[in-house]
Amino acid sequence: MHCIGERIWEEIRLKKWEYKIKNNLGIHARSAAMLVREAKKYESRILLSMEGKTAPAVDLMEIMDLDVKCGQTIEVLFSGRDEETAYKGIREFFEGNL
Repeated sequence: MHCIGERIWEEIRLKKWEYKIKNNLGIHARSAAMLVREAKKYESRILLSMEGKTAPAVDLMEIMDLDVKCGQTIEVLFSGRDEETAYKGIREFFEGNL
């Protein structure tokens, strides 16, 4: 996201969560595709953020560009009408797959 988008996101962000990646492969192509499928179940906007880079959880290529490795911590941001449901589903996904 661009600077302006990040500032707007900061103003509307309602829920965030951090997770330390445990999968030895990090977020690789298969797990990223699974994450995209999970994120598309929700109406809320879900962003992944790490080391100054941000990616929508519904965009496979942008998730891959984050290059998330095992042991790194990723921040997950939620905003929208079903953000609590999205938070629970995404958290369960991360804990079961990453």
